[in-house]
This record gives sequence, structure tokens and C-alpha cells, in this order.
Amino acid sequence: MTADDKAITLGHPSYVWREGQERRFALMRAHTRLENACILDVGCGLGLYVQRFRDLSDNVHGVDIDPDKVRQAGELLPNIRQASAEHLPYPDNTFDVVLSHEVLEHVDDDVAAAREAYRVLKPGGRLIVFVPNRFYPFETHGVYWRGVYHFGNIPLVNYLPNALRNRLCPHVRVYTSRSLRRLFASLPGRVVAHRCIFAGYDNIVARHPHLGRLLRQTTYTLEKTCLHILGLSHFLVYEKAPTPQHPSEVSGRDEG
Repeated sequence: MTADDKAITLGHPSYVWREGQERRFALMRAHTRLENACILDVGCGLGLYVQRFRDLSDNVHGVDIDPDKVRQAGELLPNIRQASAEHLPYPDNTFDVVLSHEVLEHVDDDVAAAREAYRVLKPGGRLIVFVPNRFYPFETHGVYWRGVYHFGNIPLVNYLPNALRNRLCPHVRVYTSRSLRRLFASLPGRVVAHRCIFAGYDNIVARHPHLGRLLRQTTYTLEKTCLHILGLSHFLVYEKAPTPQHPSEVSGRDEG
């Protein structure tokens, strides 16, 4: 697989830590305890989130399916392994927090990937998910037209019927709120948080600071309204159900 093929199929990882990533990190902290937690980043790419997590915990791990990214991340960070999201090389109930950041849309089997992330969570642990929103006005992963891939933000593709949209974008999924929640419907637990968020516009801010900041201010305000459904990505936090108590433990407390 060439570098271009990887970028199309697996997506681009975060190469530089900027305000957009910091904002997403702040969202994670607002809904999940990260301090001294055992954390796994599934699809860690070059390890930017792993590195940021390590500011709060020494027990941070990352996996990625791309051996080149694993090698590069592993040169700077410990606990980086090559693995697919559908087959995580860890025992059940290992992690307090699992991050899946813009990964499920690229995997072969997103149901299996969600179940694997759930499996390696400790009871009461939390899975943090970011995935593309079906109602965002642009398809950010490019499209195929007559067998040729076209890179860029393509307008209105995600509003097309599934059959046509999937022909143009066979390389990437996109999610409605319902389709995202369906991945966890049979897993014991609860949704702690779920909303759509807009982009950080870091590239626009770098080139046109006033315009970029105006876009941020406007769209971040929209996140507080019903128009958040037009955001770039879903942000969902799912908590694994606690271990059921043994009947004798419950009765013992009642008798005391």
C-alpha cells in the first residue's frame, strides 16, 4: 500500500498539536478522569494524543494498524504496538479509558472495533469516540469519481442516499446519531455524553486569523443550539457497566 493509498484508506493522523486538538482534549477531561488513569489510544497514529495523555498519566498505551506510524511513534513514546482496532492485544478489563479518535469510520468492521474497545475497558471505564457526522455539509475524506480519487472537502455528498453516497465514498463511513449509538446498543452500559462539535479551523486561523476566529466563535456558539447537528464530528462517551454485585454482598449490607 502506497502512502497515498494509506492516506485515503486510513485517513491522516494528527501531525501537529494545535488548538483544535487541545479543545478535543479538554472535552475528554470534562467527561472522563484522565489523571493517573490506565489509557489506550486505538488508532494512535503518530501518538500526539498519547503524548498529551502522558502529561496526566504514566500508564498510557497506543495501537495503530500502520507499521510506519507505529515505528515513528515508538521512537518517541513507550507502549506503542501494532494492532487493528478489531483485535486489540490486551486482556479483558485492562483500561480505565479507551480513545477512538476518528478511527471507526476507517476500520473493516466498526461493530467489532466497538466491542473490542468495550472488552478491554474495566467495569465503569469510559470509551471516548469521535467519528464523522453524516449531517456535516462537507465530506472531508474526498470522493471517488469514475474510479479516480479526488481529495478535498466535497459539499453535500453526505446528504445523498446511502447507495449513491457509498459509491462515491467506499473508503470511509459517516454516522448519524442513531447509527453511532447502534454500535453500543447491545453492550451493557450507558451514554454519558453525546453531541456534535465543529472544526477548530486551525488552518484558516493560520492563513486568515480574523476570519478563522470568527468561524470558531460562530460555530462554537452553534454547538449550544439545535444546530450542533451540523457539526463536523460526533463526540460520544460510553461508560461500561460496573461489575454486577454478588447477591451475598448485597444481602450482607442490608443485614448490617
